[in-house]
Amino acid sequence: MRTPLYDRHVALNAKIVDFHGWDMPLYYSGIINEHMAVRENFGYFDVSHMGDVIVEGKDSGRFLDHLLPTQVSRLEAGKAAYTAFLDESGNIIDDTIVYRLSADKFFFVPNASTTGEIVKWASSHSDGLDVTLRNVSSEIACIALQGPGATIAAQKIGIREPEPFTFYSQESGDRNSITGNREIIVSGTGYTGEKGMELIVPASEAEKYWIKLEGLTRELGGQPCGLGSRDTLRMEKGMLLSGTDFDHNRTPFEASVGFIVNEEHEFIGKESLLKSKSSRNEIFRGFKVDGKAIPRSGFPLMAGGKRIGTVTSGSISPVLKIPIALGFLDKSYSKEGTAVKVRIRSEEYPATVSKPRIIR
Repeated sequence: MRTPLYDRHVALNAKIVDFHGWDMPLYYSGIINEHMAVRENFGYFDVSHMGDVIVEGKDSGRFLDHLLPTQVSRLEAGKAAYTAFLDESGNIIDDTIVYRLSADKFFFVPNASTTGEIVKWASSHSDGLDVTLRNVSSEIACIALQGPGATIAAQKIGIREPEPFTFYSQESGDRNSITGNREIIVSGTGYTGEKGMELIVPASEAEKYWIKLEGLTRELGGQPCGLGSRDTLRMEKGMLLSGTDFDHNRTPFEASVGFIVNEEHEFIGKESLLKSKSSRNEIFRGFKVDGKAIPRSGFPLMAGGKRIGTVTSGSISPVLKIPIALGFLDKSYSKEGTAVKVRIRSEEYPATVSKPRIIR
């Protein structure tokens, strides 16, 4: 599969890789260069491979409240929330962002690899409700504009930066959009830990906005960015990656996103989730590692000669210029500053525990 921006990636000599069945850019000028562009100026990403699902009908709020531990029916129109779908055991199936378009209309963004699974699973819980789900992923594109320079870059292409987790719509040239009108959505969201926004546009409009951003690269020094820097950026900020940091095996409390849980309403997995809150003994944390060896998914976390956890993600931090990792470890070792070790092949390397957000 290819996004509407595939030809632009080829024209920019991007390194193209297979990402869950999508031909996506891994990098253009280089992962570190693109990473630092986002931290110091701005970068823009094609995230059109992500899913887009519209939920509408008079029961849409009640329906989503049942599916999610976050009571999204309380959102005002123009607001968004980070949350997750849970199974009956309270484990995360997939994380997502939900947007409220109007009283009876929402949309949410599942991960690229789970969109079909989530739509099928959600539909199975809609019996008896006045609600319709529409998977419009093939009709919608998304460009993420991220970094401290994103505000100026956005202004240059006629877009106002929204506040975090708010969004607005403005006129576009194509009626085939999430709102059903000639509009694009500009959302104060992203996956880099920097200020910025995401432009949710009709697929036919994506190339127009991307080319404008290419022009700004020459004018302001930003960079087109690929999946490689997207991954290192989110790791430095402790953001979960579906299928890597969790895979139907972790609760929101274990994954350090317990803030998404509102216990005042009934939702799938609530009983099991609350029962397991005190019984599950691991928690998601970040790690700064000594040496030059890179920790990878599955590598053991050690203390006192015993295994206390497992790395789920690892890389070199372009900002800190040291190896970093994310993973789960025994809660008794989870205090920031605690000394542990990471076993990388046959060697054990000293590491320091941090909050998941390694770069503040």
